[in-house]
Amino acid sequence: MNPPDLPDLTPCLPTEQFPILQNGLYLNHAAVGPWPRCTTEAVQAFAEENMLQGSAGYREWYARESRLRQGLAELTGAGSANDIALLKNTTEGICAVAFGLDWKAGDNIVIPAGEFPSNRLPWLAQGAHGVEIREVDMRTAACAESALSEAMDKDTRLLAVSAVQWADGFRLDLERLGDICSRQNTLFFVDAIQQLGALPMDVEACRIDFLAADAHKWLLAPEGIAVFYCRESARPQLKLMQQGWHMFDQPWDFERTDWAPATSARRFEAGSPNTMGQAALHASTTLLLDYGMENVGRRVLDNSRFLIEELGELPGLRLSSASEEQRRSGIVSFTHERMQATAVHQHLVKAGVSAVVREGSIRLSPHFYQGETQLSEFMQILQAAIA
Repeated sequence: MNPPDLPDLTPCLPTEQFPILQNGLYLNHAAVGPWPRCTTEAVQAFAEENMLQGSAGYREWYARESRLRQGLAELTGAGSANDIALLKNTTEGICAVAFGLDWKAGDNIVIPAGEFPSNRLPWLAQGAHGVEIREVDMRTAACAESALSEAMDKDTRLLAVSAVQWADGFRLDLERLGDICSRQNTLFFVDAIQQLGALPMDVEACRIDFLAADAHKWLLAPEGIAVFYCRESARPQLKLMQQGWHMFDQPWDFERTDWAPATSARRFEAGSPNTMGQAALHASTTLLLDYGMENVGRRVLDNSRFLIEELGELPGLRLSSASEEQRRSGIVSFTHERMQATAVHQHLVKAGVSAVVREGSIRLSPHFYQGETQLSEFMQILQAAIA
């Protein structure tokens, strides 16, 4: 006798939050994510409140900021909301570390080759202090984590990686890398912009010291606001590159005589906050947390599995992304053996597909609210494009 079907315990998809589903095929969350309805409404409500009342409700804005920090702590796996700073973008978080550490001649930094410029240029700039930057071609290695580890030595001050590579979606084993860094007394920085909001993240389990991620991709929120995680034990190691009124506990106490920066990650927030961005990111973060990041991640990886399997059935197509399950993320990239990626991309755009070309491959990045219905439609469009 066959066992009964198990009920699907996955929460109902909030498809009503994504009107973009009615407007072509949006497979470009690795570039800029569309806002959910709740995020749009939060921004509209904030703008109307400001228009009618000015800053009369600032006390509630401040309370929302606190709730946002707590939500981002949950989303990143941080032990405390005190570990969370709200910055302008990923680059600001990277620069807080790159220009904040007290580098010494002879130190070295290990990074993967092919990193996005934001996670490369600030580290290269430390060469002016006599720091060696070691770029590791982990794609040609039998094991990416081993290749990075082998490039490290007693003088390696910091390992800086992207959790997920921007062009092909190659995902690193952060927990293993964090263990390596911990054993070698090396600081660990993660650019999480291509993972946070798409797959679960746990900075504590991965022993990450610093993490930065913009809100405008998988977090489904605006540009101009980002999360920066800094472990409590690592905060004193960063000299502050900015000074301003907002970097203190109780920042509205302008009559204070003690101007010691906050011991929390607020110390990295020098000036006035992006209150409208906070309203938006709070709405998007709440949506993701309510659905559950385990559920989000499962659907994102299901989408990638579907694309990898279906693309593999089409003659002339070659995956640029790694197909091993442990390397998969929300990004799937491919090429065609006879057609230029730009030519295929033009056909897709004309058919209403939003995707991009990166490093000679077409990059696809659907999110959790999409699924087999949308991706099957995409495969039909792609077959017509390469016919």
